[in-house]
Amino acid sequence: MTKILLLSDTHSYMDDTILKYVKQADEVWHAGDIGDLKVTDAIKKLKPLRAVYGNIDNTKIRTEFPEHNRFMCEGVDVWITHIGGYPKAYNVRVRDEIRLNPPQLFICGHSHILKVMPDKKLNLLHMNPGAVGKHGFHKKRTMLRFTIDGKKIDNLEVVEFPS
Repeated sequence: MTKILLLSDTHSYMDDTILKYVKQADEVWHAGDIGDLKVTDAIKKLKPLRAVYGNIDNTKIRTEFPEHNRFMCEGVDVWITHIGGYPKAYNVRVRDEIRLNPPQLFICGHSHILKVMPDKKLNLLHMNPGAVGKHGFHKKRTMLRFTIDGKKIDNLEVVEFPS
């Protein structure tokens, strides 16, 4: 079993409370708009990190992290990208590939809106952890925790902070 902490849209913000959750995870996944490599460096000092760059990220961040990160975690095919859209309205950047070769778990950020929803047509689970940074229009800062055990995604929990 692998314990995952999923966050996005840090926009250069990191604090000890977020790092407390990082320490409790086996892996941390970041769905873009990192803002500053200090954020990912702080995470990498504590746990393995898988991340993608977002639309606000500079050349240094884009050099370190890809636009798309597709990998296996235990028995689950995972695809992380920053701008991905939602079931029935996937972004043009991913629409054809996701229909042709859907992952089991599709993760994106960008909207600052927490959403977890199934795509029954493509038989995948879509996750957007919202935004955990302090920059943006969101009223609550959020991230997700869950486990992957073999092919099973389980124990989903929303972690919420005031803005």
